[in-house]
Amino acid sequence: MARKIAVVFDSAGTLLHMYRVAKEASTGRILENVESTAIVAKKNGCGLVVLNVENEVILHSREEMPLFEFIRYYRVPLGISCSRGEFLTETACEIIKETSLRVGDVHDVLQAVSSRCPDIFYLAAGLIIDSEAKNVPYVLSTGGQVFNTTLKTVQALKAMEVDIYIASGDSMRTLLQLAEYIEIPPERVFALATTRAKEQVVLELKKSYEKVVMVGDGINDILALRAADIGIMTVQQGDERPEKLREAADVVLDDIIKVVDVVKGL
Repeated sequence: MARKIAVVFDSAGTLLHMYRVAKEASTGRILENVESTAIVAKKNGCGLVVLNVENEVILHSREEMPLFEFIRYYRVPLGISCSRGEFLTETACEIIKETSLRVGDVHDVLQAVSSRCPDIFYLAAGLIIDSEAKNVPYVLSTGGQVFNTTLKTVQALKAMEVDIYIASGDSMRTLLQLAEYIEIPPERVFALATTRAKEQVVLELKKSYEKVVMVGDGINDILALRAADIGIMTVQQGDERPEKLREAADVVLDDIIKVVDVVKGL
């Protein structure tokens, strides 16, 4: 017999308030509040690549060390968080190898986030890679703080016997920290979930639940919002969001706690 309701949350911008910076490779400028998934969505062949390594390893490495050499020396797994069109980690490695990027470029963005975002819950680094132009236009870092209503929301849903899942483009290392904090079992966490993967998570859960709710805030949530029985877009992050994302959602909320009322209505 199908269990009643499952709620799938995105993490960055949905469960977590994010601070994002990017270093523009061509100019060296540090740009604030960059929406990486929106950049990727604009151009075919672009991908958001996550460096799956502890930040301490990056920060304790020589700034002048070529980034490709760092990745190879420490055997850093690359994860594809989202992409437009076909995008392979092998392609990403080949492109990084041909750039002049240094570990210091990653230092710069990590330190920029750390200095501007107090009480960071987690800190991550990555790259936007353009496989058609064969370059790396941006080095990225994001830091997240749990929204002050996130834990209360999760607890209220659990009290209603709702099963909670996380499907996010973030790395498993990052998401397990969040899952532990809000007491979500690791087996209900889907990391490095692309736009299609999030949709698939929702579709698979619909086989076991009477209702599946998707909660997200980014363009990479659009297919999952459409696939869910109820798609909820949150705007608590405060960033501008594409109109087509709003159109994909059944409900738009300005505070994640209001998800509880929507679920009660089911």
